Amino acid sequence: MHAKPSATPKGGGILRQPTSVWATAFAAVVAFMGIGLVDPILPAIAKNLDASASQVSLLFTSYFLITAVAMLVTGWVSSRIGGKRTLLIGLALVVTFAALAGTSGTVGQLVGFRAGWGLGNALFVATALAVIVGAASGGAESAIILYEAALGIGISLGPLAGALLGDMNWRFPFFGTAALMAVGFLLIVTLLRPTPKPAEKTRLSAPIRALAHGGLSTTAFTALFYNYAFFTVLAFTPFVLGMSAHGIGLVFFGWGVMVALASVFGAPLLQRRVGTVRVMHLALALLIVFQLGLAFLGHDGIIVCTVLSGIPIGLNNTAFTEAAMEVSDSPRPVASAGYNFVRWMGGALAPYIATKLAEEVDASLPYLVGAACCAVAIGILAVRRRHLEPLERVDADHAFQDAPAAA
Repeated sequence: MHAKPSATPKGGGILRQPTSVWATAFAAVVAFMGIGLVDPILPAIAKNLDASASQVSLLFTSYFLITAVAMLVTGWVSSRIGGKRTLLIGLALVVTFAALAGTSGTVGQLVGFRAGWGLGNALFVATALAVIVGAASGGAESAIILYEAALGIGISLGPLAGALLGDMNWRFPFFGTAALMAVGFLLIVTLLRPTPKPAEKTRLSAPIRALAHGGLSTTAFTALFYNYAFFTVLAFTPFVLGMSAHGIGLVFFGWGVMVALASVFGAPLLQRRVGTVRVMHLALALLIVFQLGLAFLGHDGIIVCTVLSGIPIGLNNTAFTEAAMEVSDSPRPVASAGYNFVRWMGGALAPYIATKLAEEVDASLPYLVGAACCAVAIGILAVRRRHLEPLERVDADHAFQDAPAAA
């Protein structure tokens, strides 16, 4: 099987996009804000709802577990009702459950509402990538970079918004997200034209069947271990920083800025120079270094390593997303659904396991496990490298296309 071509047509810059693409990208920014929004207020939630760190970590676990499972039905839904309607249903669910989360009286209620939020997020995020790729000028590569830029901006602004609003009341970040998503809903309603339904309806089993492809399964299971390390940093570190909501928010804002810069600028540059697979190896190795730093350095070292870990995370976010889109012959929405189903399991498992390990053993152990997961991911890439040869052919094609411009 050969990778789908992803050459970027000339004349379409990444910033020269239709209004509908910007509307979808704005909503995507807000959707991704929801991932890190609770970071600065995790200690406050634990205190106000009389819950342990591991109980509060279930906010991430329920969110990503439902997100992962729901990925399997996003293509089935969107192929029957269209991309625009799927986006709107997802946004409506996020608005509803984010608002309900702000009314929670127990940690159990909050965990449940975050699960509903995860369902809406899955419908929106998986469809948004397909909509942006389909509507953006500049080809799939530019569209994916734009999508990753939205992810980076959202992840960086989420903790900042969570800190500013959470400093007044831990409930306010949830209400703020609901309000912003309502704005996104209105933008999609007014600016995005109805998207055509695919010629063929997607079968429920399509994402699982797509994972039978060696390249896609290699990318997905490598990303599962990488995401475990990623969400160990994101979900566990607020408990070891020992800072106020503002302090935690600023640390993770810096982290998110590194994610955004690496995603949008660093990853494309390195991919052209050394190829996508080598970028994955490099980023995973860097993440091991920062995980070890988080495990063994003092408080200031934890702050520095947290911020700098955004660099390999940003590189990997772009590299893995492009790999999942290009490595197989499956339609992009189907490949995305199968890939995200597997990789978000890492985001579901890491927060609870990491906090439990810290509570029952030692606070350094979660990061050591995260480093070990990155090592496993490198091993999978090495052992199954032949399945990623289509990516190397695409990288070679890009290098050939860039050669005249560089000469």
